[in-house]
Amino acid sequence: MQRFFSAAFLGIAILFSGAALSQGDSGAEQLRQFVRNSKTAEGEFVQQQLRAPKANEPQDKGLKVVRQTQGRFVFQRPGRFIWDTQKPYEQKLIADGKQLIMWDKDLNQATFRPAGQALATTPAAILFGETSLDQHFDLVEGEDRLGMKWVALVPKKIPNTKNGNDLPYTKISVGMANGLPKALELIDGLGSVVLVTLDKIQLNVNLPANRFTFAPPAGAEVLRLN
Repeated sequence: MQRFFSAAFLGIAILFSGAALSQGDSGAEQLRQFVRNSKTAEGEFVQQQLRAPKANEPQDKGLKVVRQTQGRFVFQRPGRFIWDTQKPYEQKLIADGKQLIMWDKDLNQATFRPAGQALATTPAAILFGETSLDQHFDLVEGEDRLGMKWVALVPKKIPNTKNGNDLPYTKISVGMANGLPKALELIDGLGSVVLVTLDKIQLNVNLPANRFTFAPPAGAEVLRLN
């Protein structure tokens, strides 16, 4: 569950800008302008973890959904977001600009950890940072499918890391349509696929100053990690 939830955090990181672009523009250009122009956004998400069928399962039905969550998201550049999972369980991942907070209602537990420099080399930097998209990724045009122009994000090589970068995914793709990100695919080295689809996106909305403030309820277990 922790890994699935963290994928949502990476997923939201790649998205959001307010440019009204023609569907004729390349997916990469739509994504660049979308990231460049976004300040705030909110909307709904559905996140699915998928796997290939096993040997004893039908092979003609494509990838199988093994887990699905849904909820709402909100973000404010730079460094603030809420990824609010509402079904089938209630969890929140919150970044207030200084720390990451994971709230699990069923466990009545809040975990706090510093945001740190780790965000700088993850897709989170695209959403929550102020740097150029092209500083961290090479954008490669992909195929048109499901009514979207897909763009592969290839992490630039980082010196002194085992694989040249420290991302947990071997493939990151964003599906763009009419200037908006509609889907995100994350594939890891084991072939596991996380698909995030977005809906009802509202861009550059006004947010209250305390929107990203979180205080654990009385009696909750609080963990603080360095």
